[in-house]
Amino acid sequence: MKTSAQQPIIESLRTWYRNAIRNSKYRWLVVFGSLLYLVSPFDISPDVFPIIGWLDDGIIATLLVTEVSQLLFEQVNASKKKNQEAANNSADAATTTEQVVDVEAAPVG
Repeated sequence: MKTSAQQPIIESLRTWYRNAIRNSKYRWLVVFGSLLYLVSPFDISPDVFPIIGWLDDGIIATLLVTEVSQLLFEQVNASKKKNQEAANNSADAATTTEQVVDVEAAPVG
């Protein structure tokens, strides 16, 4: 169970990580740093301790996968929305540029 002192620390670390990965200037640095941390033998808690050693790697991996997948999801949605708006604008432009020609019919013969 988390104590009240641990929760702000964990939330502040999560918020920092999220803001850092969403900043396009630092995004790849954070992603590669996270991957390097996961494969590095130097951890906050070494992996030789069975469960405790895997927790920090699991937390970093979870944060990384969650944030990268959310970024990709948002980009796909933005792309779909942009394409849909472009299609709507081109359809509106096509209907406004059409010209109507009124012709009177005359009987032949």
